[in-house]
Amino acid sequence: MNDVRALDNLFESLERVTPEGYRTEVVEGAVFMSPQRDTSWEITLDIVEQLRTKYPRTCVKSDVRVDYPGHLNGFASDITLVAEDAEKTPRGLWSCDDVEFVAEVISKGTAHNDYGAKKTAYATAEVAAFLVADPYQGKCHLYSEPKDGEYLSELTVVFGTDIDLTASLGLTLKTDAFPRD
Repeated sequence: MNDVRALDNLFESLERVTPEGYRTEVVEGAVFMSPQRDTSWEITLDIVEQLRTKYPRTCVKSDVRVDYPGHLNGFASDITLVAEDAEKTPRGLWSCDDVEFVAEVISKGTAHNDYGAKKTAYATAEVAAFLVADPYQGKCHLYSEPKDGEYLSELTVVFGTDIDLTASLGLTLKTDAFPRD
């Protein structure tokens, strides 16, 4: 069985058993379920609202499965921005080739995925900008300039510092309202 079909089968099974209020992802073949937290939701909503000042609602996604390069990588990122001309694949999913920006809000149990395998998969898929908001550190990490499966540029700022995304997204992201855990 190929990876795509195995991933589809796994998600079909998980949809039947995932409790309400949980997000399910498959990272390198391992299943992760994370409960939604108020802090995570507040940061996610803040970023979505800022993206919506420039991008149509149809481009801004949250907790929607996108398959990425690597073995069994089906991610439901906190925020995914797809290109305006993006269309779903015949399987009903968004293609990672159409993803322009991803933001992840760290959860203690899955932080290693965001800083590790997911960052590598986003870089391999050439997602132009990947933002990690870490309420435990009170910092944001912006990764950009993907090349050969890694990001060549990293910017770290404390919450309260604006993040210049004009080169990749045409906007500046304000972090002053991001809560800490």
